Amino acid sequence: MTPSAGSRPAEEPRRAPSDPADGAPTPAHASPDRPPPAEEAQGAARSSSPGGGFLLTVLFDVGLPIGLYYTLRGAGFSEVSSLLLSGSAPAVHTLHGFVRKREINAIGVFTLSVLAVSALATLLTANPRAALARNGAFTALAAVWLLLTLFTKRPVTYQAAKAMLPRRSAALEHLLATDPPFVRVWRGLTVLWGCGLLVDAALRVVMAYTLPVDTVPVLDGVLYAVTWLALQVVTQIALHRSGTLRKIFADDPSPAAQARQQGR
Repeated sequence: MTPSAGSRPAEEPRRAPSDPADGAPTPAHASPDRPPPAEEAQGAARSSSPGGGFLLTVLFDVGLPIGLYYTLRGAGFSEVSSLLLSGSAPAVHTLHGFVRKREINAIGVFTLSVLAVSALATLLTANPRAALARNGAFTALAAVWLLLTLFTKRPVTYQAAKAMLPRRSAALEHLLATDPPFVRVWRGLTVLWGCGLLVDAALRVVMAYTLPVDTVPVLDGVLYAVTWLALQVVTQIALHRSGTLRKIFADDPSPAAQARQQGR
């Protein structure tokens, strides 16, 4: 949803926090208990790449189920069997995440729960359309969760930006606490993504119950790409036109500094 930023290799020589090349926030809004730059860089290097994690999610939760479904159908499996087996790919990916990270998170449990309920409904009704509609249920519930974060101090789009820009974490928190227009941008983007995903969910359910079963899986993938690209383009335009990107990557995001930059 938001711009990404690379992290400095852990073995890079340690710089003083005030060095512009370091990319660290200025001492005016740095936390007194913040770890040393070298330690911070090592933590960033150990964390997984946001872009790589996103691509793996798309591969296992979108690409692999589609490919597996049509492979099974070509091998003579029924629609119900193909949908149930192809739907196991996201479940395996989620379980692998639990084992690799050695922790169970709420999103993963939610994913497994929806997959289990969808599989059970498909087996009980022998209706492949119940399995096809699960993607709409996933998307609708995700949209509701996004919109519910509007009632918190940090809406989900802001949280995503902070996770993808760990080197600017202190600057983001400073802006969140001192810059009301900055906060309004993230709340507006959260509304955008929440409403966009609700529309996406409705289209998925309509496709699941009106189109030929064998055409829906690939159209689900196409709709995913179209929705994500459309929302991402609008997001980047909003971040640029509102000056939010400039604020995030400024050396000093304080209101006085922003006023000076606007006057140049």
